[in-house]
Amino acid sequence: MNSAAASNAVLDGLREQIAHLQSASQRKRGVLPFGLAQIDDRLPGGGLAYGALHECAGGGAGTVDGAAAALFVAGIAARTQGKVVWCLTRPDLFFPALAQAGLHPNRVVFVESDKEEDVLANMEEGLSYGGLGAVIGEIVRLPMAASRRLQLAAEKSGTMALVVRRWRRQTEASDFGQPTASTTRWRVSVVPSEELPVPGVGRARWFLELMRVKAGECAEFEVGACDAEGRIDIFSRPADGQDQAGRSRHSR
Repeated sequence: MNSAAASNAVLDGLREQIAHLQSASQRKRGVLPFGLAQIDDRLPGGGLAYGALHECAGGGAGTVDGAAAALFVAGIAARTQGKVVWCLTRPDLFFPALAQAGLHPNRVVFVESDKEEDVLANMEEGLSYGGLGAVIGEIVRLPMAASRRLQLAAEKSGTMALVVRRWRRQTEASDFGQPTASTTRWRVSVVPSEELPVPGVGRARWFLELMRVKAGECAEFEVGACDAEGRIDIFSRPADGQDQAGRSRHSR
């Protein structure tokens, strides 16, 4: 065997070892399933991956859709184990609403900053700490370089990173379409609540869009909002109504 062939054999062996270690690490970390086959079947591994970055935003520029996105993320965090670090610049979260989505305030450590750069830094620090259920950050923009740092920090510790994209102006919403290193990207829009046989307001409903998923396909669902255990329910089949530009009929 000549030197070139020997080198190739060594490289092939190293690649196999690395692939084996990565596969074992992914199996150990596992995923957090939604418990709904219609959604879990769309996600590699059957759920949201631990040790990965996931991002979510409201379907419009208003506070209602933004609040729904925050509650969707709160419901995900509620189903993890351990403390949750929530990094933000605006202390406007309504604690009873978080509790209704299954995330009780006594599990949450809120970290407030003046600038979004500090939010990203605090998220990275929390992810590096390890042993947490999830690290959440509320930001407007998520540059590619920053998202890669968060993804790497999440991979190293195995902690789930969740980003809530919130903006004050419609012009800022366009940044949500820029590429990031996130494993999944979600968008949540509020739709009319569940109908009741008597006058009143039923369970809130969301139009949930899986806009991006690595090694998977996009999908849309109409779901019931998070219950007291952080779980959502499917109300109908995945919606397929889109305009000619490819946007969801629920997007604004």
